[in-house]
Amino acid sequence: MSAVRDELSRRRFLQLAGGGIAVLVTLEAGWLAAQDHGGLYPSDFNAYLLIGADGRVTVYSGKIEMGQGVMTSLAQMAAEELSVDVASIDMVLGDTDRCPTDMGTFGSLTTRMFGPALRAAAADARSVLLALAAERLGVPKERLIANRGVITVSGAESRRVSYGELSKGQHIVRTVGEAAVLKAAKDFEVMGRSLPRIDARDKVTGAAKFTADVRLPGLQYAAILRPPAHGATLRHVDTSAAARLPGVTLVQRDDLVAVLHADPDAAAAALERVGADWTTAEATVDTERVAEHLQAVAQPKESTRRGDLDVARARATRLFESTYRKGYVAHAPIETHAALAQWSGGRMTVWASTQTPFPTRDRIAKTLGLDPKDVRVVTPYVGGGFGGKSADRQAIEAARLAQITGKPVQVAFSRAEEFFYDAFDPAAVVTLASGLDRDGRIAFWDYCVYGAGERGTAHVYDVPALRIRSAGAMSYDPSVPAPRVHPFAVGPWRAPGANMNVYAAESQIDLMAAAAGVDPVEFRLRHVTDPRMRATLQAAAAAFGWRPAPGPSGRGFGVACSTDAGSYVATMAEVAVDAESGQVRVKRIVCAQDMGVVVNPDGARMQIEGGLTMGLGYTLAEELQFRGGEILDRNFDTYHLPRCSWVPRIEAVLVANDAVPPQGGGEPAITTTGAVIANAVHDATSARILRLPMTPERVLAAMAARRARKSPA
Repeated sequence: MSAVRDELSRRRFLQLAGGGIAVLVTLEAGWLAAQDHGGLYPSDFNAYLLIGADGRVTVYSGKIEMGQGVMTSLAQMAAEELSVDVASIDMVLGDTDRCPTDMGTFGSLTTRMFGPALRAAAADARSVLLALAAERLGVPKERLIANRGVITVSGAESRRVSYGELSKGQHIVRTVGEAAVLKAAKDFEVMGRSLPRIDARDKVTGAAKFTADVRLPGLQYAAILRPPAHGATLRHVDTSAAARLPGVTLVQRDDLVAVLHADPDAAAAALERVGADWTTAEATVDTERVAEHLQAVAQPKESTRRGDLDVARARATRLFESTYRKGYVAHAPIETHAALAQWSGGRMTVWASTQTPFPTRDRIAKTLGLDPKDVRVVTPYVGGGFGGKSADRQAIEAARLAQITGKPVQVAFSRAEEFFYDAFDPAAVVTLASGLDRDGRIAFWDYCVYGAGERGTAHVYDVPALRIRSAGAMSYDPSVPAPRVHPFAVGPWRAPGANMNVYAAESQIDLMAAAAGVDPVEFRLRHVTDPRMRATLQAAAAAFGWRPAPGPSGRGFGVACSTDAGSYVATMAEVAVDAESGQVRVKRIVCAQDMGVVVNPDGARMQIEGGLTMGLGYTLAEELQFRGGEILDRNFDTYHLPRCSWVPRIEAVLVANDAVPPQGGGEPAITTTGAVIANAVHDATSARILRLPMTPERVLAAMAARRARKSPA
């Protein structure tokens, strides 16, 4: 980052802020590299924090709030280090004109990566305030106590000064160049408490504003011509009938054909009058053939090898070879993609439901031929993202239309558009060979995943010889076209890839435990020396009331373990399987999670419960139906999400571990859902489920195959 741009950033921030005490965090390179292996943070400013003359604290962050609760947890972090009440903190999120650059909100990175930067800013701000108070009160800094926004002299509490009084008339800018000294967990007063969510009242009363709620004078609603299938090419279009309708503005520019109207229903009706002739390619892959397709076109590459696999395999006394698979899964957020764009004075302002405000700003600027500084992206509340709101086609389309027409334009996806343009959780196949030695211990592990990437492949079990290969991994960059492995876009979906990998790995662990005649919890403990994993698994077993028994026991009990986003997870479930219909009913789930220091316990439990509930979908029902580039599922009449009646009793157990900084909370629990239910179904029926989702038809087929194998020839 050049010195010129650095200075412009500070100056612009102070102009926007209007004075006070500002703390800008510029973490030194070594610390940043240690915290941010993926290069997701810039090398200049990571956080802005302003203390105003009214005593209120404003936190500026490029992160966004999409239901995961970071607006509250980040405020708690700042309040803790500043020694103020959470009620005195205002959060400004996802505004590219007011917040520091940020790559986006994904990967359970907000708390564990951005959190330390914010805490450092707050801790340094407190140090600045103490120094100012020492000067004003005429006492050494060491005699001062900061509490709830007021600094007092120890032993003379009547001598006091508020943060607001200290900030009044100040124009102080501090830059934190290294990790500040943060409070120890034992001294926390705000962190570690289940404070109410800052956004709760607005959301339950309907006062919260989402992108599609934003209105501007003269707003035009756009309806855009869409292809019938991915890869289709437009041969001919006739817009004459639509153009004759009253109040319609027609736009036809390159690949963009849209009708605009002041009434959204009128815009949709006008689009129906547009005639289009498309050419589509012959389908060579579909829902049922995708597994064979993935294995045929994706070339495995080795990522991990330990020990001599050939020697270990030769010494194994029992071999197990399995193939696991799953289909594509949609994000299906309650809020479809939406954007509103306004072109005024040579600047483009876009309100967008996005997880990536700054990359979206840059893509809009590139598309429109503008300097990024002439584009502003504002992110209101986002109604669910789960990794799917990053490409932001709707924001680019709204910006193009606003620039062309000179009017504010809203583009809000219909549910059919939401399905069609989703970047799906990828279909995947795992081939897995493993073995047991004569002592019943895991001898080797040979793992290959097609289509889903490597997240979740590095398990915690002690295995002397292993190989992990991956083929056709997804791209996390929405500007990079999906590889030819997939017939349409794929991308991050709440713990991307890990759900499939944990399902396959933990199913195989369970399979070996049953073959060894060992209780599945005991089998795992025999192969785990990691103290965090052992403690987490034991905590889950205690809360569940696990009684050791080799599987399948007929009880319908299952267990699965995972590590994800720095957290350790152990989940146990109890299911009942209807032998006539194949219907799986999940009766209860216990999930223990070691996520280090817990910022907001209720918020953490909500994330665990939400992840497990969402996981019921990919486990029991969700699978995209498609034919070539044609997406056959366009709404929830054919694509089935978890219903409220499916949700079992869920107990979230937070494993205390204040020795570890806060880790990810939004994704880890979901990684175990498929595996734990598959293992519970096996325990109940003796049938091993090798394909997700576990529909009643597939459960019945697995049970029938199991009976056939047991029947005499």
